[in-house]
Amino acid sequence: MLCHFACLSLRSFLSFISIRLLPVMTSTTPTLRPYQKEAVTRVISHFRHSDDPAVVVLPTGSGKSLVIADLARRAKGRVLVLAHVRELVEQNHAKYEAYGVKADIYSAGLNARQSERQVVFASVQSVVKALPRFTTGEFTLLVIDECHRVPLPDERARTLPNAEGGVRRARKDGMYAEVINALRQANPRLKVLGLTATPYRLGQGFLYHRHYHGRVCGAEGCFFRQCVFEQPLRLMVRQGYLSPPVRVDAAVEGYDFSRLVPSAQGDYTEKALQGIVDHHRATPEIISEVVARAQGRQGVMIFAATIPHAEEIMALLPEGEAALVTGKTPLRERTDIIERFKQKSLRYLVNVAVLTTGFDAPHVDMIAILRPTASIGLYQQIVGRGLRLAPDKEDCVILDYAGNPWDLYAPEVGEAKPAPDTEPVQVICPQCEFANIFWGRRDGEFVIEHFGRRCQGWCEDDSGEGHQCTFRFRFKSCPQCGEENDIAARQCHACQARLIDPDDQLKAALKLRDALVLRVSGMQLEATVNGKGLPRLRVTYHDEDGATLSEWFALETSAQRHVFQEVFLSRHMAAPGIPWSPASLDEVLADQHRLRAPDFVIGRKVGRHWQIREKLFDYALQGGRYRRAASAQ
Repeated sequence: MLCHFACLSLRSFLSFISIRLLPVMTSTTPTLRPYQKEAVTRVISHFRHSDDPAVVVLPTGSGKSLVIADLARRAKGRVLVLAHVRELVEQNHAKYEAYGVKADIYSAGLNARQSERQVVFASVQSVVKALPRFTTGEFTLLVIDECHRVPLPDERARTLPNAEGGVRRARKDGMYAEVINALRQANPRLKVLGLTATPYRLGQGFLYHRHYHGRVCGAEGCFFRQCVFEQPLRLMVRQGYLSPPVRVDAAVEGYDFSRLVPSAQGDYTEKALQGIVDHHRATPEIISEVVARAQGRQGVMIFAATIPHAEEIMALLPEGEAALVTGKTPLRERTDIIERFKQKSLRYLVNVAVLTTGFDAPHVDMIAILRPTASIGLYQQIVGRGLRLAPDKEDCVILDYAGNPWDLYAPEVGEAKPAPDTEPVQVICPQCEFANIFWGRRDGEFVIEHFGRRCQGWCEDDSGEGHQCTFRFRFKSCPQCGEENDIAARQCHACQARLIDPDDQLKAALKLRDALVLRVSGMQLEATVNGKGLPRLRVTYHDEDGATLSEWFALETSAQRHVFQEVFLSRHMAAPGIPWSPASLDEVLADQHRLRAPDFVIGRKVGRHWQIREKLFDYALQGGRYRRAASAQ
């Protein structure tokens, strides 16, 4: 038994790097584009040296199916290719067989349950119900299309066995974790590759730990360890591999979704959306403009907010030229509608929360967005429906009537946008000089604020061992050993000591008679003089109820400026890590927009005066439960 396992492990290790004899190429055999060839090469190189799960990022319409097909035909061992919708299973299978080789399909939605051939294309829903057929240890490569659906670390915990020996499936995505775990138990050296156009989850960040460009993106516990290849959308458009998206400013009033607050899942609820779009006076004018701009266009996709909203839209479109697809549309009807749209028998295809993945209609050259999304990934998927190349297609017009703030070409940040007026900004690490991309604000070309916490740079020593850069832009120090920790940490990563909870600090101060706690609503800086007539900087913190606490600083000597830098600037900088060493009071006052106020200030009475003892920053990020000042929300 031990000998068999050893042979299996060796075979698993060698299977992916071995290139089997490939079929003879013909004139109809697919030809890979240069970036697709590079993606294949990088994947093979990665798996020759590592078993770590990897990701390839390719924009919608860039031909992920061909990359999957080429990798599958090169692998010597058995290959399982998973997708979450039958359309993707069918597309990927067709691209593979275009190479002149045969593969099986295992998908209830396609009425096919064959799994004997070397390569199997399957739906995750079908495989999870028949795991014994796939856990013989023969599969050496698992490919997951649209891998952003693979659960992140906190979600995977929900798919672990329960006390009764069953498996808790909190969501469909948990099926991926179940399949991965089962195949890995059968073959510990299983290679897992994910492909996606949007490698992040709304409000949760990147789905891989680090990028091959030397950037740490996701959490240490990410299942996918590395992005081994990425092709930028802008480059795809510039090289002529995708149709250019042309965003057109609407000539009519759109919807105002600005007051909507995302749900706990990160996007907007149907009830909240319907409350805004229900018989909205703007809808007829919007559809009138869509119809006018659609003249001369081949195919128009309209993304509605809710089903009632979509039905209202349908009533305003030209009769006989439009159809509606929702999650409730029967399968046969949905297939018929999509086929008619692809054949251009229909000009308009209205949909609600579907057709954002696994839908391939290259002739689409106009997208009308009548729904908001808090997810840049979903926005990219929506726009991506119109970026494929097609005959007589020059571009794709994008009409956004929902005020979505996303820039298709903006660098990926991965975290949720902290405020509507923030944008991706570049911040150089003062320790390793890596160019980080964080959400932030600019004053012209100058970064005056950013929300980065730790440098994303990946550093390697002389032996080739790597680690994330240790520099932290925002941190809290351990009271025991002085080590810098993430601002949301509860335990010191160096000495394991419990870190101070900001709520505990506030509770303790509120119990004291000689303590004053300010819920800071404003911070005022002004030049003044002390009792001896010497210039001083006075910083005053204001509470909502009118109470104040102040502190003073001198900047006359280098020693005084050093104290000011260490005691005040280091914590108040809105863009930490960006050098700023003001040499005078005037310089501080002129650039005070570069400073941020604390959320709370704790003062203690000493004699007849109050002294500031503690200032609490980034309170919400630390999970604080007390209300902050209204101006700080």
